[in-house]
Amino acid sequence: MSRQARRDTAPELALRRELHRRGMRYRVDHPLPGMPRRRADVVFTTARLAVFVDGCFWHACPEHATQPSVNASWWRDKLARNVARDRDTDAHLAGLGWLVLRFWEHSDMTAAALVVETEWRARRQVAP
Repeated sequence: MSRQARRDTAPELALRRELHRRGMRYRVDHPLPGMPRRRADVVFTTARLAVFVDGCFWHACPEHATQPSVNASWWRDKLARNVARDRDTDAHLAGLGWLVLRFWEHSDMTAAALVVETEWRARRQVAP
């Protein structure tokens, strides 16, 4: 697991390139408010918008998730904890007035960037 990239994965870079191309500026791998050990892949602090690009294996994608056969119970628990932590993060940020957008690594990042841009523009209009 230590060799697994924590940031700058190909889907994240594709999303960031598309957002940058659209003129959007953001923070990368930024700590979340009230959760210093948890980080979002892309953060728009003023708009209070956090974007995550979730890996299919690590976050149990309903389409592409696989279950390792070696040490299966440990992996099942580990992946379930990852998903529970994601939901906890979503709930915490929503409670603070943040919008959380999550995309699977297999998603079309151009389409994802359009969703992010739409929400970013809408939230900038009403940001305090």
